[in-house]
Amino acid sequence: MEDILDLYEEPYDPEKPVICMDERPCQLIGDIVVPIPMKPGKPKKEDNEYERNGTCSVFIACEPLTGWRYLEVRKRRTKMDYAEFMEKVSQQYDAALIRVVQDNLNTHTYGSFYERFDPEKARYLKNRFEFHYTPKKGSWLNMAEIELSALARQCLDRRIGDMEALEREAKAWEQKRNQKKIMIQWRFTTNHAREKLERHYETVKN
Repeated sequence: MEDILDLYEEPYDPEKPVICMDERPCQLIGDIVVPIPMKPGKPKKEDNEYERNGTCSVFIACEPLTGWRYLEVRKRRTKMDYAEFMEKVSQQYDAALIRVVQDNLNTHTYGSFYERFDPEKARYLKNRFEFHYTPKKGSWLNMAEIELSALARQCLDRRIGDMEALEREAKAWEQKRNQKKIMIQWRFTTNHAREKLERHYETVKN
């Protein structure tokens, strides 16, 4: 926990940017009856019945200190998907080292690069990323969860029946947020943690 909190307190360094990465599953829900569009004085009307069209996953990486984020919609969240997504993220930066805050999911490893790419490229990606893992039950420390929450409220709060439509909506949301350079102001510091979670420090010390 302190490793991540100390990282968040560091000033912005373009040579070693800090990004947060996470993913979330999304259900694809389609309409059986075509909804009646909203009209002046009348809300949109949709039938209670709907159809399930499976699930997909939204991958997101965000840089809290610059207000930049990048996302992809994928059918699954396998090691291959993770490796391909992170390779795309690496292309967004000129920096030699990118520090990544992420949870301990078994796909979030350097090994995923080697399973997807040839050894030379896998080693290149391994050397470009420095992983910082949130502790068990501490995924709230990952600021990418804040971005995913905003995505859910502002974009995924309605029925979307297929991956293509979901990706269009999500990428439009991403573009709008990037244009506004919406940043995340993180206020929970290491000192705050030591004060508020003092009992847990005592447990570890004992």
